[in-house]
Amino acid sequence: MSEVTAPAVAPTAGTEHRARLLEGMARTVAAKGYADTTIADIVREASVSRRTFYENFADKAECLIALYEAASGNAIAVLRAAIDPLSDWEAQVEQAMAAYLGVLARNPVLLRTLFIDILGLGPTGLAARRRANQQLADLMLDVVNNRPGERKRKAPLQPMMAMAVVGGINEMVLQSIEQDRAGQLQELVEPAATLLRAAISAEF
Repeated sequence: MSEVTAPAVAPTAGTEHRARLLEGMARTVAAKGYADTTIADIVREASVSRRTFYENFADKAECLIALYEAASGNAIAVLRAAIDPLSDWEAQVEQAMAAYLGVLARNPVLLRTLFIDILGLGPTGLAARRRANQQLADLMLDVVNNRPGERKRKAPLQPMMAMAVVGGINEMVLQSIEQDRAGQLQELVEPAATLLRAAISAEF
């Protein structure tokens, strides 16, 4: 398996320890799964003290949520970077989906933890998942409804429709994880792109 890192963590003087802990969390859960990961494992991988861990996180669950949010933010940043607002949206759909699904597939074991174990944390995990989904839906709404030079839409893409697309893509990813195909998410590019195109076309 390729090297596992905590996505989208850019250490600064004030965040270096936190970034290293997320890195340690990412490596550990990828190697042994969340259930078997201990705080001792995390601090050993991060090369920091247990005290430093508790200065940044209340417990293992809070660290997982922080890792999930970092990974989700990274995937959305990759998706945003793949979109050229000045070019034809329909021509870019598959490219954008390929970029997004490609970054998710980079670390299959970590992906399983982030998509499945996060929900085992109860309301806090579900809330983190909802926030990530909302960020993705908001990006979709911004890109589709505010593209310069496009003909005026009869009706903008609606928030519920955007969330429906996000939910559909997430379900396809979850199914791939359950079928042990998390490393082959590129197979989802075509159906995900078709779903997004259909949602956009329905709003014209």
